[in-house]
Amino acid sequence: MEKRVVVITGANSGFGLLAALEFAAEGYEVIATMRDLKKGSLLMEKAKEKGIAAYITTFSTDITSSSDIEKLEDYIQKKGRIDVLLNNAGFAGAGFAEEVSIEEYKHQFETNFFGTISITQSMLPIMRRQGFGKIIFISSISGKVGFPGLSPYVSSKFALEGFSESLRLELQPFSIDVSVVEPGSYQTNIWSTGKKVAKRSQLESSPYYHYMESLEGYLQKNQNNYGNPVEVAKKAVKIANKKNPKFRYVMGRGVQQTILIKQILPWKWWERLVLHLVKMRDGKKN
Repeated sequence: MEKRVVVITGANSGFGLLAALEFAAEGYEVIATMRDLKKGSLLMEKAKEKGIAAYITTFSTDITSSSDIEKLEDYIQKKGRIDVLLNNAGFAGAGFAEEVSIEEYKHQFETNFFGTISITQSMLPIMRRQGFGKIIFISSISGKVGFPGLSPYVSSKFALEGFSESLRLELQPFSIDVSVVEPGSYQTNIWSTGKKVAKRSQLESSPYYHYMESLEGYLQKNQNNYGNPVEVAKKAVKIANKKNPKFRYVMGRGVQQTILIKQILPWKWWERLVLHLVKMRDGKKN
């Protein structure tokens, strides 16, 4: 029996790394893509420890590079099949809208949105010709709920949600399933090394400096409540193995309730709740 093939973007850390290990343990041939192959050493070390290194191939791919994507497409074409595309690569852009440059917004979208679209487009003809396939997007609660100081990241995830919804409807006639995983806060590096804060919002001279301090404090304070990211990796494998997967999978403590509360509360009440959480109002500390 021919091995099932999964392509995972951003597989050098976080959800991507853990998903690569879970898919390999399930018997998939894993194409673990990342911009810098040197950063794949941790993945391969863990794979060797588990005895599954033979199932994983690391592949240098910057999803914002058209030439890199073409190389990956050629590689998959020669392999002859792709069962699953797990779109995971991304980073969290932070800062307050007045102080985030257009270049910083564009950089956020080039990776989280346009790069994801590019690699999806490259794999679609292969899936369509073979008559099957699954595309899984790792989105976020930030694709459903806005938060102060995170407009670059939130905007990119809102856009990704809309793209995924349209794509799901377009591909159903071709037996290609599209699913979105919407995790809340998990113990990954996206809010540490994976976070890029606009320089101006980090300066004490910024009118938003204390607001950013409060936001950082809120994120740090709640770190102990973050979930185990292995849960998200295992969920991706379950979706891949499911005959008719759902479109959306909400994950994480309190995430479903948060989305529901936002939907039913009047905006003024929701606004007060969010500002209370970060202990800020009118640019001053409470």
